[in-house]
Amino acid sequence: MADKKAVKETAAKASEQKKTAKEAAGKKKVPLGERVKGFFGRIGKYFKDTRSELKKVVWPSRQDVRVKTITVLVVVVIAAVVLILLDMAFGGIIHLLIGA
Repeated sequence: MADKKAVKETAAKASEQKKTAKEAAGKKKVPLGERVKGFFGRIGKYFKDTRSELKKVVWPSRQDVRVKTITVLVVVVIAAVVLILLDMAFGGIIHLLIGA
């Protein structure tokens, strides 16, 4: 229910912004003070929207982060060892072929 309400509010805001954009495009000259207010207003809106979106994020627990970090480190170490062994093997083969 809350999601539908949020979607409707977002759609209403978007259509309102389009209307104001069209009105602004129709005017030839906007005073500097108004442009500055609009600029900083949009910056403020960006941070408010960002904050509200970050509240919706489901953050992983400390244990999840720890387990996944260890998993990534183990996979990286295994990949490094495999690449080192392959490099040594191919280097040895090239050394035998060249005979240097």
